Amino acid sequence: MSEESRFRIGDLAKLTDTTPRTIRYYEEIGLLPGAEGRARGSHRTYREEDVERLQEVLRLKDLLALTLEELRELMAAEEARAALRREWRSGVEDPVRNRQILEESLSYIDRQLVLVRRRRDEIARLEKELTTRRRRVRDRLRSLAEEPADTRS
Repeated sequence: MSEESRFRIGDLAKLTDTTPRTIRYYEEIGLLPGAEGRARGSHRTYREEDVERLQEVLRLKDLLALTLEELRELMAAEEARAALRREWRSGVEDPVRNRQILEESLSYIDRQLVLVRRRRDEIARLEKELTTRRRRVRDRLRSLAEEPADTRS
């Protein structure tokens, strides 16, 4: 029987390129589960799945520039989908339940896509604004280059 790897908070911070303070805060606000079975005053220890979850939280936060509330929502949906996947893989024989699992999973994915698409649309708007600004500046540069030097003084 293999013993599961355990990490102390400093090790987890190094593995995920963050700080112990961030990890504690994410635990406090519910983005990460609290370190299991820890007696008051003892060291926090984390499992491999905690490393993976923190890496995913940080990736989504950086990639999508999500608020903490949006991150919570996204991670809650991911947890719910993971539970549905486990149930599906356990070999549910009831076709009605199988349909429910798939429909629930689809609704969670749809909610996640709403967040992702909102960010994509915000980025597209910013890109359009910047492209317009760049065009205006280039037009002004071009018009300056076309003006005779004596009219600019």
